[in-house]
Amino acid sequence: MKLNDLITDFKIALSNEETQLLRRFSGVMQPDQFTEREKRIIENMVRKSVVNKIVHKGKTYLVQNEKLS
Repeated sequence: MKLNDLITDFKIALSNEETQLLRRFSGVMQPDQFTEREKRIIENMVRKSVVNKIVHKGKTYLVQNEKLS
């Protein structure tokens, strides 16, 4: 039996700030588009696997992992 069979509904706890910031994500974004405070919040979301950091040709990009409801 797989873990996904046992866990049908998996929720990641997000703070109000994280939820608000996640709503601003539209496709691929650059870290320069955010303030220092927002970058710190994004780092927390990267640790929670809500946002992915992608390095392409020496530049860092941010992309939302999945659409959360």
